[in-house]
Amino acid sequence: MGLNYDIIVVGGGHAGCEAASAAANLGSHVLLVSMQIDRLAYMSCNPAMGGVAKGQIVREIDAMGGYSGIVTDRSTLQFRMLNRSKGPAMWSPRAQCDMWRFSAEWRHVVEQVPNLDLRQDTVTELIFDEHENLQGVKTMSGAEIRSRAVILTSGTFLNGRIHIGEHSYAGGRIGEAASYGLSEQLQARGIRVQSLKTGTPVRVDARTIDFSVLPVQEGDEHPSKFSFTDTPKVENQMPCYIAYTDTEVHDILRTGFDRSPMFAGRIKGRGPRYCPSIEDKIDRFADKDRHQLFVEPCGRDSHEYYLNGFSSSLPEEVQMAALHKIRGFENANVFRPGYAIEYDFFDPLQLHATLESKEIPYLYLAGQVNGTTGYEEAAGQGFMAGINAHLKLQGKEPFILNRSQAYIGVLIDDLITKGVDEPYRMFTSRAEHRILLRQDNADERLTPLSYQLGLADEKRMKRLELKHHDIGHWKNYLETHKITPAEANSHLEKSGTSPLEQKMALSALLQRPQVFLEDLETMSEGFRNYTKTYRDNAFYEELREEVEISIKYDSYIKKEEENAARLSKYENLPLKPDFDYASIKSLSFEAREKLGRLRPATLGQASRIPGVSPADISVLLVWLNK
Repeated sequence: MGLNYDIIVVGGGHAGCEAASAAANLGSHVLLVSMQIDRLAYMSCNPAMGGVAKGQIVREIDAMGGYSGIVTDRSTLQFRMLNRSKGPAMWSPRAQCDMWRFSAEWRHVVEQVPNLDLRQDTVTELIFDEHENLQGVKTMSGAEIRSRAVILTSGTFLNGRIHIGEHSYAGGRIGEAASYGLSEQLQARGIRVQSLKTGTPVRVDARTIDFSVLPVQEGDEHPSKFSFTDTPKVENQMPCYIAYTDTEVHDILRTGFDRSPMFAGRIKGRGPRYCPSIEDKIDRFADKDRHQLFVEPCGRDSHEYYLNGFSSSLPEEVQMAALHKIRGFENANVFRPGYAIEYDFFDPLQLHATLESKEIPYLYLAGQVNGTTGYEEAAGQGFMAGINAHLKLQGKEPFILNRSQAYIGVLIDDLITKGVDEPYRMFTSRAEHRILLRQDNADERLTPLSYQLGLADEKRMKRLELKHHDIGHWKNYLETHKITPAEANSHLEKSGTSPLEQKMALSALLQRPQVFLEDLETMSEGFRNYTKTYRDNAFYEELREEVEISIKYDSYIKKEEENAARLSKYENLPLKPDFDYASIKSLSFEAREKLGRLRPATLGQASRIPGVSPADISVLLVWLNK
C-alpha cells in the first residue's frame, strides 16, 4: 500500500492526539494510528483533568494552541480551583469530566485538523532501510506506511498485562488488547526497556450507592475553566462525594494480601508513589485507621462512578467484600473490578530535550512510554514532540522550554536528566520557579512563543495583547488613585488590619494580606465604577485574578525573575556532544561516567544529573571558560 506521510503518530491517547494535531497544524502531513479511533484520549483511569501542577500543564498546552483545555471545558461536570488557601503559585485548576464526551470531543477536534488522517490499526514494527534509517511503520493489517518521522505514544499498551488477584492476562487496558513487537525491536536497537505498574479502582453503579450518608463535595461557586479561548464555563455542576475506609475494611483487604500480585512478586514494575493502591496504603501506613476516598461521576448521562483512592489488584471477591463495608456502599454493584496493569516503558535518559531518541534519529517518544503517569504529563510531552518532529523535518531550530518558562519544561528536563525509577508525576514542588509558572499567566508566558512558531493563531495573540493592555490600565489606575481613611477604615477594622492614618494608593493597600480587589470595590466608589466598565469583557475574571496576583506578589515575582535571569547565564551554556569528560581528572569518577553516558546538551542539564555535584559543575565551567 503506497501511503506516505511526513509524520506517523502511533497511539491515540492524550499524548498522541496532541502530537498529531500540533504537527499537522504546523503544516506536516500526519497520520494518527490508533487501535480504537472511537476511544481517542480515552480516560482509562480517573475521568478528570488537572489537579496540583497538572492543571498548570493543561493551561500551558492551551496557551500554545493545543486542545486539551478546550476539550476539557466542553466536557466538564465540575470545576474546582485547588489550593486556594495557599499562595497563587500553588493554585491548580481541576475539572471532573464526562469521560465519553471528552473522547468524542477529541475525535471531533482531530477530524477538523487539516493535514491529519486517522487510521484504526495496530503498529507492530518500525521500518528501516538498508542504511538503518527510519522509514515508517508496519501494521497488524499488513500495511507498510512510509514517513520521515515517527512519534511513539503507546501508553500502557506495550506488552501490557492486567492483574486481578491470581488471575492475569494480556491487555493494554481492560477489554482491549496489548501491543507486541515494538519493545523487542527497539531494545535490539539499543533502547533500554523497563516495566512499570499502574492501577485503577472499581467502577460503581450509582443506583446502588446510598449518597444520603456521604459528605458532599461541591464545585466552585463561581467556576473558572482551562482554555484562554471562548469555551463555555460549566453549568449545572454535578457534585462529588467523600467516603472513608475503616479498620474493618482494612482487615478484609488484608485477607487477600497472600493472593496479591504485588505482594506475591508477580508484578515486577514499580507503581506510582503518590497514587498507591489501597492495599499498598494499608501496608505502608499501618498506623492509619482510615483513608479518604472520593466518589466521582464518570458522565452526565451515566450511572457509573469512580471510587478515587480505592485502586486495587486484589481478587475481585476481596474487593467486593471490602467495598460493602464502606458506609454508603453496603449494597453496591460494580461495572468492573479494580485491576493493576504492568507495561513497558523506555528509559527517558536516552532522549534529547526535543523528545527525539538519541539511539534512533527521527523517532520521538512521548507519554507513558517515557515513564510518566497522568493524562496531563502525557499531553504536554506529545504536544512538544509533535512540534519538534515538524521543526526537524523543516530544518528549523528545535522548540525547547526551559525550567523558568513552563512546567512542561520542568517535566521534560527532569525526565532526560534524572530518569525515572517509578511513574513520574508532576508537583509544584518540582518547579524551582513556580511563582513565575502560575496557572493564571500561562498565556503571557507561552502564547507569544507559540505565535512565533506559527501554532498559536492571530486571534489568540490579539486576545492576549488586549488582556495585557487592560491589565496595564488596571494597574495604572490602582497605582495612581488613592483612598482616604474615611473611606477605608471601617472596612479595614472589620478585616482585622490596621486603619489608615493618611491617604494611600489603592495598589499599596491591596498588598496587605487581608485586602482584596472586591474589598477595594466596597471601599472606593471610584474604583467600583471603574471596574463596571470592564464587566462585559470576555476575560473579566482572568483580568481581575492576574491584576490582583501581580500587585500582591510583586516583590516575590521580581525576585524570582532576577533569580531565573541569573541562573540562565549558565543554564544554557552548550556542551559539545563529543566532549571528552573522561580526560578531566578533576571531575569525580561518578560525574565522568554519567556525563559521558548521558551527554547533557547544556551545563544546566548537567547540574541536575544525580551524582554530578556543584564541585563538578564548577570544574566544567572552568573548562568551558578556557
